[in-house]
Amino acid sequence: MSKTLRLILGDQLNSEHSWYDKVNDNITYVLMEMKQETDYVTHHIQKVVGFFLAMRNFSDLLSEQGHRVIYLSLEDKDNKQDLSENIRNLLDSEGFERFEYQLPDEYRLDLQLSKLCEELKVESKSYDSEHFLTERGYLEEFFKGKKTYLMETFYREMRKEYDILMEGKEPITGKWNYDHDNRNKFKDPLLLVEPKIFRKNVSGIVDLLEKNKIKTIGKIDENKFDWPVTRAEGLGLIDYFCKKLLSNFGEYQDAMFTRDKFLFHSRLSFALNTKMISPLEVVQKVEKYWLGNQESVSIAQVEGFVRQIIGWREYMRGVYWAKMPSYKELNFFGHERDLPSYFWTGKTKMNCLKHAIGQSLDSAYAHHIQRLMVTGNFMLLAGIHPDQVDEWYLGIYIDAIEWVEITNTRGMSQYADGGIVGTKPYVSSANYIDKMSDYCSSCFYKKSQKVGDKSCPFNSLYWHFYARNEEKLAKNPRIGMAYKTLAKMKDKDAILKQAESYLDRLEEL
Repeated sequence: MSKTLRLILGDQLNSEHSWYDKVNDNITYVLMEMKQETDYVTHHIQKVVGFFLAMRNFSDLLSEQGHRVIYLSLEDKDNKQDLSENIRNLLDSEGFERFEYQLPDEYRLDLQLSKLCEELKVESKSYDSEHFLTERGYLEEFFKGKKTYLMETFYREMRKEYDILMEGKEPITGKWNYDHDNRNKFKDPLLLVEPKIFRKNVSGIVDLLEKNKIKTIGKIDENKFDWPVTRAEGLGLIDYFCKKLLSNFGEYQDAMFTRDKFLFHSRLSFALNTKMISPLEVVQKVEKYWLGNQESVSIAQVEGFVRQIIGWREYMRGVYWAKMPSYKELNFFGHERDLPSYFWTGKTKMNCLKHAIGQSLDSAYAHHIQRLMVTGNFMLLAGIHPDQVDEWYLGIYIDAIEWVEITNTRGMSQYADGGIVGTKPYVSSANYIDKMSDYCSSCFYKKSQKVGDKSCPFNSLYWHFYARNEEKLAKNPRIGMAYKTLAKMKDKDAILKQAESYLDRLEEL
């Protein structure tokens, strides 16, 4: 075999990949910490630390297995801080005759590596990452000729193809989806359990980032870094989720609770999105646990989790590759407003935003409803430019990689794609937030008021959103009732005027 250099990106830490089945002294693997990746958006400090630590652990694992590994740290004297330049330099300096890489999951990196390989004088080859249940082009082909990609149809196909919660060709209980059972407000603190803790000292990496002037957002306790950064830790988190959290997961997966930011969520997304663990093994382990514990874990808890992993996650990745790069430019409503500064500080009188943003800055984490129906809901109602929405979500969450971030924000959350992902905009007044959380009870604003200085901004902004977008939304069959209600409102003018007042002073809310 030719002397070969193989690239491993920071989100390709899959130790089960066929690349590593055999040790070959003609193959050298390279991992790189680069300013190209730390600087393309301002990331949460826990995100950068998490990626660097996971990459270092993966490099050590490969070395222990006997593989040849080159690891370029951020301050390595040979580090050009650019992926293409580093590859060229290594090929020349080490005399490699061939370059290989796994297909990236971000369009920008795919474009960069494709261009690089066209320019290289040595042979090159790309491989599948062996992580996802579907290939890049699967979803586009599956929905060929369709304007809207209905996730439920895709999800059922994945269940059948991989025999997850199935009895032959039918769902194991005769019912595909238990979403209706997954919308309960959390009221019983006695059900709470302590999250699994991964406490590590990461002061060395924090010092490295400061020394090299890497700009970050958010907070970190460098003595108690609390995310899984090895495959073993990821597998341990699956087991913990099954034994401690699964029995209440589905029922409360949409709930928000002031005193507990994690509730019954698994926190597996970082381990999954770096490929330390795979989606198929996650759902198979959860299904196996449920089959042996059906007296204590109902099907609704399990199905809700499985739908997130092999439904939404795979679906969003498919949409990404079907619609990029044009997807990144979509702005269906023509929104232009700037993101208020409190999204970087958490200093706002709106209690729901204060908690969702505050815990995001503290922990690089918020669950899907906090992202969709609190921060995302507000951004959509306020008319924030989708570019700024994408930048915030991509930077602040430890699990945010563009393939999963942009489809959830520009698509599901902001409806900037005009309905490719979602069949309607996901907006709400204070009523939904109060129904699913305990945020409203201690808020400066009054959840039941639509007008006045203490009226909840979500209430008037909700109706203003529908009023200003009537031409684009009135014919949508899923929201026709909103326009019938708006037309009958006696205080419509006062509500819209209140919303305009809030929009004029977004920074003060």
